[in-house]
Formats: sequence, structure tokens, C-alpha cells
Amino acid sequence: MSDNVGLSTPRGSGTSGYVQRNLAQLKPRDRAAPYNTKDFDLKHRQRQPDKEILEHDRKREVEVKVFELRDQLEDEGVDEEEIDKRCDTLRKELQAKMNKGGRDAGPRRPLKAHQVHELADAKIKESERLRNALKISKNYEEGSHWKRQEERLRKAVERDSPAKNERE
Repeated sequence: MSDNVGLSTPRGSGTSGYVQRNLAQLKPRDRAAPYNTKDFDLKHRQRQPDKEILEHDRKREVEVKVFELRDQLEDEGVDEEEIDKRCDTLRKELQAKMNKGGRDAGPRRPLKAHQVHELADAKIKESERLRNALKISKNYEEGSHWKRQEERLRKAVERDSPAKNERE
């Protein structure tokens, strides 16, 4: 082998002795970030649900129940006018319950992964309940406790420093 690279002889090594460069080695990069760190906000932002989509889903649930009633009544052979009348009364009843109820408008069911707006709404309500339970203010900033503690320490040092200067 030449230039002291690789094996002195390939005999007994089970290789051909051919030396390749390591392509898997990562080259060191410059330390500068590829983006502006001032623009990068580390604060968590909760995904806001689309109110129109939530309202549409609630209305759709009402119409599904009305359609189920209509289908059942048609199977029983009820007159068309009676079916329309019963469906209208059920629709009005369910809409009134939906407008009044809020939480108790329908039975609680586990949400599916594709219901992103419902999941976001449920997460916001859960966070709000937790915040209320722990008595955390709405304008709480993460890490503000340490800032207040540093401020108190700085004020204490400033108070003590004039007293030391007077003694000396």
C-alpha cells in the first residue's frame, strides 16, 4: 500500500485492500442558523378551530337524525304530510337543544383523527378547564416566575450596595 493508507498488505484480511473514502461521514457546518432566530417564536400557539365547520357539523348531525326518522316513518308507511310534520318538529327541537345546550347538545363520543376542528375545540376547552383549576391567569407567560425572582434579587442587591458603600 502506498502513502501509509489502509492495510500494509491485504493478505489474510478477507478484503481486496481497495481503500474508499467514507461517504457517510458528516462534514462540519458553519455555526450560523439558516433562518433568523428573532422571527422564530418559541411560544406554543394553539390551533384554532374553524367555527363555520363546527357549526356545519352540528347542523349535519341534526339533519342525520331527521333523515333517520323520515326513513323509519317511510318504512312504517306513514302519510307524507305526517312525515314532514314530525320531521319539522324534531328538527326544531334538536336545533333548539343545540342552540341552548352547548355541551349537553349531544352525547359525548370519542373524536376521530379526521375531526381536526372538533379535536382543536376540545383541546382548547380542556386547556381552559385546567387553567381554571390551577388558577393560572390568562396573560401568564412561561418563565415569568424566574424573571420576577431575578428582579427581586437585583433590587435586593441594589438596596444592599448603597448600605455597603456607606459603611466603607
